[in-house]
Amino acid sequence: MTEPEFLTTTRTAYDTVAHDYADALRDHLAESPADRAVLGLFAELVDGRVADVGCGPGRISGHLRGLGVDVFGVDLSPEMVAVARRDHPGIGFEVGSMLDLDLPDASLGGALAWYSLIHVPWDLHPVVFAEFHRVLAPGGLLLLAFQVGDEVRRIEHAYGHDIEADAYRLDPDKLLGQLADAGFEPHTRVEREAADPKWEKTPQGYLLVRKAGQPSHA
Repeated sequence: MTEPEFLTTTRTAYDTVAHDYADALRDHLAESPADRAVLGLFAELVDGRVADVGCGPGRISGHLRGLGVDVFGVDLSPEMVAVARRDHPGIGFEVGSMLDLDLPDASLGGALAWYSLIHVPWDLHPVVFAEFHRVLAPGGLLLLAFQVGDEVRRIEHAYGHDIEADAYRLDPDKLLGQLADAGFEPHTRVEREAADPKWEKTPQGYLLVRKAGQPSHA
């Protein structure tokens, strides 16, 4: 089966920029109290194994591990996975796609897509959310981070390299509707204005939702 074109272009783009991306964002969390606060809330609430889907060089996985979360990473880009394994040797990282996660049903307590859903076309969100719903146990948490908006941005140069990739600004209300259709219940919604013009051109959004149903230990 031929994979969707956006997967091929996104993989190639992140393979190209992997090492420079990791260097550029290595200390970014230290300068973003809002990001740390959202991740801290997720870490405090989640119970069980967590998948960082679209983990890139593993910086969010590493932060969550430092907060005591049993986390592992999945990324489309083999080069990103190689960097993540180099920088965070105590965490497991594998190549994979959020469209088809190689994980058993109801096997996770939590999952997050930290600025990784932004490369998925809107019409494929139901496929992604169905996969997250499948792998999460009842009561499991899903955290999304994204740029707020409704347009598509074509990226042709990033981190010192010429690339081709599309990045979608996302509407929180529309996302919540899609997530509800997939069987998720809202928990926390945060939006903030762009804080650093070097990295952010639009407001930033965070959605924390819960798979309907009671945890098995409840």
